Amino acid sequence: MLTEIERIFPKITEDGLAALRQRIGVKIGQTAEPWCHEATRDNIRHYAHGIGDDNPLWCVPEYARKTKFGDVIALPSFLFATSRIISGYVGGLPGIHAMWSGSDWKWHKTVNRNDEITTEAWLKDLIVHETKFAGRAVQQIYHVDFFNQKNDKVAECDSWVFRTDRDEARERGTKYTEARGRVEPYTEQQLAEFSKLYEAEQVRGATPRYWEDVKEGEALPRMMKGPMTVTGFICYAQGWGGLYIRANKLAWKMQSKHPGLGIRNRFNVPDCPERVHWDEAFALEVGAPGAYDYGPERCSWLTHHVTNWMGDDGFLMKSKCQVRRHNPDGDALFIDGVVSRKFVEEGKHLVEISQKARTHRDELSATGASIVELPSRARSR
Repeated sequence: MLTEIERIFPKITEDGLAALRQRIGVKIGQTAEPWCHEATRDNIRHYAHGIGDDNPLWCVPEYARKTKFGDVIALPSFLFATSRIISGYVGGLPGIHAMWSGSDWKWHKTVNRNDEITTEAWLKDLIVHETKFAGRAVQQIYHVDFFNQKNDKVAECDSWVFRTDRDEARERGTKYTEARGRVEPYTEQQLAEFSKLYEAEQVRGATPRYWEDVKEGEALPRMMKGPMTVTGFICYAQGWGGLYIRANKLAWKMQSKHPGLGIRNRFNVPDCPERVHWDEAFALEVGAPGAYDYGPERCSWLTHHVTNWMGDDGFLMKSKCQVRRHNPDGDALFIDGVVSRKFVEEGKHLVEISQKARTHRDELSATGASIVELPSRARSR
């Protein structure tokens, strides 16, 4: 039987890093097919529902036909489903764990229903860090441009993963010592409080939020996510597609081409590294506190918080998310935001929003910063 003690993971080597550095700035050719080529009605809705977003502008054609768009449009974070690379499908350092840790988005145009999305991507940089979680870690940063069928650039994004030695994360890492495998059942009172937050969640929708009515220091309504469940993580993967989730012959083909992706399970069968998101024992093996959420999922929660607030006439121009820790199964998350700045630039009426996402134990889970263009009363006259 394969045991935790017998499993030895590959290590980061200087030769491996040198080979990876040779790829910086080189445009990436054919790679893993994206989960979604097109922003169909169902693809948009599946992604939205995967993050718990029921905004009718993405999900209900009858509602969307009455808006200026004339049909459903894609939520900004849907583009994660159109590029494996932006979502953490990285090259080099075979067998070395990759933890998606953040993104810096800039949107130029709305993605409309049935738009066909293509991408161009390249490795932007490699930065070596010393971390509390796993000792030495390599930050691997990619840039991706997104185009529609008219060759209009609809968005661009930098995203990054941290490559870590799994054995180091398990043996040296101290960040999650107290959290590993922790189970703390919620009281009925706590669950009732969570329900109140879900009941209070509002989508601004068709009511314009005018720039003149917004004040610096104004708080956004708190958004609830969780408590985390493996079911919820799988729900996100259904809309987003995952990175290495394959079945039967397709799993065999992927692992034959990339042997480092086949990490043997308790049956001695090669299985994907992505199972850290639903396999508690394997997650603990690689140094995580337990099965945990996806990084792009958390970024999408932060943009969901903003799009609920800005309404149909707002446009999310930029959003940067930095993931600070894992959200394991059982965690509850609260997203708070504040308008940190109002300004006008190139005739656009803009607000900057600062966000923090904290767990029910008040641990900082993620930070966000967004720029939103809002309608102006002056321009509507």
